Amino acid sequence: MELAENDFDTWAPPAATVVRDFVNSYEPQEDAESLDSATALRDWFAVRGLAPTSARTTADDVAAARRIREGLRAVLLTHAGHDADPAARRELDAELGRIPLRATFDADGGIRLEGSGTGFERGIAGVLDAVRRCEAAGDWERLKVCARDTCRWAFYDASRNHARRWCSMSGCGNYVKMRRRAAVRTV
Repeated sequence: MELAENDFDTWAPPAATVVRDFVNSYEPQEDAESLDSATALRDWFAVRGLAPTSARTTADDVAAARRIREGLRAVLLTHAGHDADPAARRELDAELGRIPLRATFDADGGIRLEGSGTGFERGIAGVLDAVRRCEAAGDWERLKVCARDTCRWAFYDASRNHARRWCSMSGCGNYVKMRRRAAVRTV
């Protein structure tokens, strides 16, 4: 698929979009939290078809979802060639160990992960199934986190050589490059 220059910042395959958008439910630069209540978490899952609108979620589910999200952000940071926070990875593994999952086959014979419990467990299972689909399609390593320390926005690297480092070249990329140039001039 050939992408226009302005499509690089937004386009992603459907499964990668779910993972990217889950990680981006918190915007570090603005300290903006989308998953700020049990209702917001339920609605996030429901809009994406990961759990029914009638699903019940709790404040504990919100806290667990945030730990899973930040663990996934740490994993995506490694995809961009950076060291990840080991504590975030441990918390991710601990949370995932609590989620009851089952594998089923869809009508086409493909395997799918499903949650077998609460609305939260079903929704998180949908996010994990999106990770599985990304890995199966070869898209998992293309999901990355911006190299700008203050940003850490998740993005899909649609570049031909998979070497993209910033969520947006016109934003973070230019900022980092200008800072480097200024640092070189002062030396």
